[in-house]
Amino acid sequence: EEQVAECGGGPVQVGGSLRLSCTASGDIYSGNCMGWFRQVPGKEREVVATIYTRRDWTYYADSVKGRFTISQDSAKNTVHLQMNSLQPEDTAMYYCAVHRGVHCLNPWTEVFENWGQGTQVTVSS
Repeated sequence: EEQVAECGGGPVQVGGSLRLSCTASGDIYSGNCMGWFRQVPGKEREVVATIYTRRDWTYYADSVKGRFTISQDSAKNTVHLQMNSLQPEDTAMYYCAVHRGVHCLNPWTEVFENWGQGTQVTVSS
């Protein structure tokens, strides 16, 4: 079964760090685009960062540039999201998903599939 699973969320204080991980099963990892997204209740899901696994090309939303880093461990079919200098506005459910097309560096939510269940990140002062 083609699926992804996220982990690593939790509570953190303002200015702190967390590392999220997303592990993909089957053949959905290799050569595809893996993306991290987040969503808060009442708002649309938004792209946070993506990585084209074949080339290590990355994309970041403006809101996280310089604070978040997406990386991969291809041997483990795993993508990480290192989140530093966390702020209350980073509080959200974070999801991982896969894109098999050409929009990795200009992504939008609808072109991604195989969504995980999400992992909650809560930033408090």
